[in-house]
Amino acid sequence: QVQLVESGGGLVQAGGSLRLSCAASGRTFSNYAIGWFRQVPGKEREFVAAISGGGGRTYYADSVKGRFTISRDNAKSTGYLQMNSLKPEDTAVYYCAARMLWGGTEPKQYDYWGQGTQVTVSS
Repeated sequence: QVQLVESGGGLVQAGGSLRLSCAASGRTFSNYAIGWFRQVPGKEREFVAAISGGGGRTYYADSVKGRFTISRDNAKSTGYLQMNSLKPEDTAVYYCAARMLWGGTEPKQYDYWGQGTQVTVSS
């Protein structure tokens, strides 16, 4: 089992920045790829970004490419999502997730999930 806890969400004005953290426990963190997803009420959970276990590979949704940066610190068992140039349409609950294989962009491909953290971007 892997337990994930997100933090760092909040209210920010458009154009601002936030950094989300995903603290993991339970298993060897570097064995797992990490994905970030987001969801707004009434819509499906949407892929945002993913990073491989070693951190050497990353992948982004087109909607966040160039504005968001995913990273990880395996020594701290923590993943991060740096969000810059935030837009109102980035408002959502953000979730981190973990899976042992690289390359997942669908929620069903991930085995472990955090509880989510709310990000609200005001215009």
